[in-house]
Amino acid sequence: MKSMQDIVNEAKKRSKKTLVVAVANDHHVMEAVEKARQEGFIDAILVGNQVAIEETLEDLDIDQANYDIMHVVDTVQACEEAVKIVSSTTGHFLMKGYVDTAVILRAALDKGYGLRTKNRLSHVSVLEIPTYHKLLMMSDGAMNIDPDVDIKQEIIENGVHVAHALGIEKPLVGCLAAVEKINPKMQATLDAEALIKRNQQGQITGCTIGGPFALDNAINKDAADHKGITDPMAGDIDFALMPQIESGNIFYKALMFLGNAKSASVIAGAQKPIVLTSRADSMESKFYSIALSALVADTQ
Repeated sequence: MKSMQDIVNEAKKRSKKTLVVAVANDHHVMEAVEKARQEGFIDAILVGNQVAIEETLEDLDIDQANYDIMHVVDTVQACEEAVKIVSSTTGHFLMKGYVDTAVILRAALDKGYGLRTKNRLSHVSVLEIPTYHKLLMMSDGAMNIDPDVDIKQEIIENGVHVAHALGIEKPLVGCLAAVEKINPKMQATLDAEALIKRNQQGQITGCTIGGPFALDNAINKDAADHKGITDPMAGDIDFALMPQIESGNIFYKALMFLGNAKSASVIAGAQKPIVLTSRADSMESKFYSIALSALVADTQ
């Protein structure tokens, strides 16, 4: 896949999924949900204050007859009910509406009814960038602040699952750092070395891991050749592993606001995908995130 539209087209080929929106009285979220419904790859259940949800739909001129609405006034309880529906029903996935991220994640991680797995949750973005020859995945620029090598392994495993949902059978994972050589004073390079070894020993499967790479030689073949980098994935990575949240967050926002990128994002590592977008994300990004998550849901 080379574009966001490819993701949408693939979602439309699959069986229709059901999106459960927690605290659904959010105008920007519901615009994206309605577009996805009209495209035909989801139905949706809207959980929250029914009066507020109906007012939101009326403001957007959306026919409420196309949605099931579950009336739950309290936002914490609404998140709990939404998670319960998703966790107990095949083909359902979760989206955050007008509620704090911490509240919905607390419900999603509840030990009794939540969506926990052995892995921690991580944020995975897929980017369509005008200057790159294919879709580029990245993680984690939104959740895990300063991951150690073990957490980075889980982040890679989560990302590989998303890559497989996109049809990338063996994604090329590039471990990013400031330099492309092992430096004992730079933890990101040591982590890259350890992750490559784990990959070679079969502890991390379903992908090929390389690095450390500076960003230029990870995504530009000429830069890699100029620096004498012989790793065959140099300039051609599918998945950029960020060293910590600051670099990932800045990379993502620079591409979105300066680089004319398009994006789709998903919270991976749970039993079902979670659409959890930023308030600053466009309706288009929210829509693409629903399409991406529908594909991931098809593999769970």
